[in-house]
Amino acid sequence: MGSAGGNGDGGKPLGSRAPHFIRRSRPLHLSWQVVIFLIGLAVVGLGVIMLPLPGPGWVVIFLGMGIWATEFVWAQLVLRWTRRKVSEAAQRALDPKVRRRNITLTVIGLAVIGALAGWYLYRYGLTMPWNLR
Repeated sequence: MGSAGGNGDGGKPLGSRAPHFIRRSRPLHLSWQVVIFLIGLAVVGLGVIMLPLPGPGWVVIFLGMGIWATEFVWAQLVLRWTRRKVSEAAQRALDPKVRRRNITLTVIGLAVIGALAGWYLYRYGLTMPWNLR
């Protein structure tokens, strides 16, 4: 149950971050893991509930994953993978070609939306769509 080696990405070593006196006793460590799992589960559950509601659902879910990652290798690996993917996406977004493409698509999309809104206003005025005959 102690710390395992890293996975080669230069991050912190994988494994439990429980205090040493807890890791020394198998029953105490197992109880610690159950408590950490339940706290993480409650936080992740709250985040899932917040997804369709106003609130920072994804932030709360990742907070729960961070709680799990203090004790469970699988959560540590999920968070490392997520950080790597977010970093790669940020690097791609900074690429000038991708930025130009995204700006071009946004301008075209806004022009199409503007043209459709203009046509609607010309044709129907300020009448709401559900009030049309």
